[in-house]
Amino acid sequence: MAAGYAELLRTRHAARLLAGTLVGRLPNATAALAVVLFARAEGGSYALAGALSAVYGVCNAIGQPLLGRAVDLYGQPRVMLPASVLSALGMALLAAVGLDVLWLAYAAMVIAGFFTPPLEGGLRALWPGVLKREDRVHAAYALDAVAQEVMFAVGPLLVTLCVAAWSEGMALLVINLIGVLGALSVVVSGPSRRWRSGPREAHWLGALRSAGLLVLIGAFFFVGLAMGSIAVAAVAYADEHGGGMVSSALLSALGVGALAGGLVYGAREWPGRPESRLRLLVALLALGYLPLVLVPGVVGMTALTGVAGVFLAPALACAFVVVDRHAPKGTVTEAFSWLVTTFGVGSALGASVVGPAVEGGGAVAGFAVAGAGGIAALLVLLSTKRFLGDPVRPTPDGSTAENDRNGTVEPGFRAGHQA
Repeated sequence: MAAGYAELLRTRHAARLLAGTLVGRLPNATAALAVVLFARAEGGSYALAGALSAVYGVCNAIGQPLLGRAVDLYGQPRVMLPASVLSALGMALLAAVGLDVLWLAYAAMVIAGFFTPPLEGGLRALWPGVLKREDRVHAAYALDAVAQEVMFAVGPLLVTLCVAAWSEGMALLVINLIGVLGALSVVVSGPSRRWRSGPREAHWLGALRSAGLLVLIGAFFFVGLAMGSIAVAAVAYADEHGGGMVSSALLSALGVGALAGGLVYGAREWPGRPESRLRLLVALLALGYLPLVLVPGVVGMTALTGVAGVFLAPALACAFVVVDRHAPKGTVTEAFSWLVTTFGVGSALGASVVGPAVEGGGAVAGFAVAGAGGIAALLVLLSTKRFLGDPVRPTPDGSTAENDRNGTVEPGFRAGHQA
């Protein structure tokens, strides 16, 4: 297992791109917790904290595909670095104005969320050119998901340490400065500067004209809802069980569980169609969320959140492969960004819904929202099987090629008409 990942990371530029993207995504990964902690420290209610997180998430969801499309058209450096700086300035504005002028606080969340750079989609677009081989690219998707869980495990602890050392406002500033440095590391690299998207058929829907991608968006919206609700519910659980670092411990355990699951998943090649495998993984993910409503003591709850995270990274890694198979030609960054958007919208609404739920029913109600989100994601995949059919089409020579890897013309579009 370790030897396979080590070989992948020894490929030129691979380790740097993965590390830079990981660091650059830190502000987005910790935004829900950092904003909730900041709002609570400023005297805001759970409902207000959830609303601020929701605005950030919704604007993130709007910005990611738009910025992803801009990357496909204009390249990575000209889009990602300016976006990263603007997003950090939005968080700095929140830290400066606090909650005294609410419209400014909401405006700060709009800026920070909308301009979050599409580093996730950008990295997955770079992998084929860096790694060359399809089996390595699929392994990289799994490693990417695992690395993301390292971020989700370490990120909450880093936020808590910044709060303990300075303040909630300083935590926002430090985390976002680190994020800008990560984005800078990516965009000055050779692969990022040289990368160009493939030719694309002109259409205002872009990647959204793929029915398979729309199914994934629907399913992972609810996965995002579960994740967003867990972040707020963990803070409520901590308030009921001594406060301190309890919420960070729960979220870190969730990340550690996903890390372990992702390492095992990415260590081997899996037979069968990834679309069928994705349904199984999401079913297991949903089952993992349900026991959280038991809310036992801190040790037991930490164990339950760890188990709940085990199938998150495998589900994400498998979803990346499915996106790659179903994305229309020339829309790869935008397509991957739509998956990120799904999490943004779902997480934002999850944070918004779970705030009033927690105030009415405590942490149990909060974790119940997460369980409902997991079940809804599974139902979407089970009810739309026909839209996630095999995207492989015959080529003129009789062989087959994947949807985003051939030169066939999408129905209804003229060849040679580039966006």
